Amino acid sequence: MTKRDLVVRIARETGMIQQDVGAIVQKFLDAIIDTLAKGEHLEFRDFGVFELCVRKSRVGRNPNKPQITVQIPERKVVKFKPGKIMKQRVLQG
Repeated sequence: MTKRDLVVRIARETGMIQQDVGAIVQKFLDAIIDTLAKGEHLEFRDFGVFELCVRKSRVGRNPNKPQITVQIPERKVVKFKPGKIMKQRVLQG
């Protein structure tokens, strides 16, 4: 599902105009990005938790030339942990 598919589905189910729904969805996504960029975590009950984690720096190797090592710097990544209801519904199919 794309963002566009989501907008169309919400507009159809609510009777709202697609442009308005699109603006709301975009504002929601922007708020998520801004919050994570500040280093804060987001928790949506029963849906899941988004949090920022720092991966430690490590040594990597080129598979074609294993004798050559490369230092991979630490970096921030977003981690998602699904909530209880999401886990149950996904497992049920």
